Amino acid sequence: MQPETIKNKGRGRIFDNDILEFLSRTSPLVIYAIYFPVIIGMLYYGHTTKGLSIGFETFLFVIGIFSWSLFEYFAHRFLFHMPANSPRAKRFVFVMHGIHHEYPRDKGRLFMPVIPSVTLASIIFFTMKLLMGWNALAFFPGFLLGYLIYGSMHYAIHAFAPPKFMKALWRNHAMHHYETPDMGYGVSSVLWDIIFGTVPKLKNK
Repeated sequence: MQPETIKNKGRGRIFDNDILEFLSRTSPLVIYAIYFPVIIGMLYYGHTTKGLSIGFETFLFVIGIFSWSLFEYFAHRFLFHMPANSPRAKRFVFVMHGIHHEYPRDKGRLFMPVIPSVTLASIIFFTMKLLMGWNALAFFPGFLLGYLIYGSMHYAIHAFAPPKFMKALWRNHAMHHYETPDMGYGVSSVLWDIIFGTVPKLKNK
């Protein structure tokens, strides 16, 4: 999935309806305001009400962060960049991720919008609750923090110049957008790109 023209200025439109278009955009501050209280509240509730020890919560929390990085990789590679042949599939891919590839510097589309984000987060939490019981109160906050780290790094990569020690990560994502869209699916980490052999390769000069 690569747009015919990549536009580094301006912003694209997804919906004709102004309200839907407004709801399709968001700010990092809005996402932080929603999810940081959820993270703190779940950890507090799990410890004080459901008897999860601080040590066990910390363990599950860290595993949750690590699990997000794998989820991030697979979602980016196989969902956001899935082959699309029918008009409906092409529309889905465009709305989910194609608009971002066409307008990579549009800051309003660097985090998932509030309504689909909260909906997906709720589905993921209740699935985790079904699978691991109240342990989800520690695992899911780690997973959420992993998402916030990913989203923050994604925002920074597209909005700011890279710090010296993170130039490789900035370069990999830039190559994903401008040269090799079928490589470089990790945003917050290159770990899974290394494991699955999808690290972008610099072209010979």
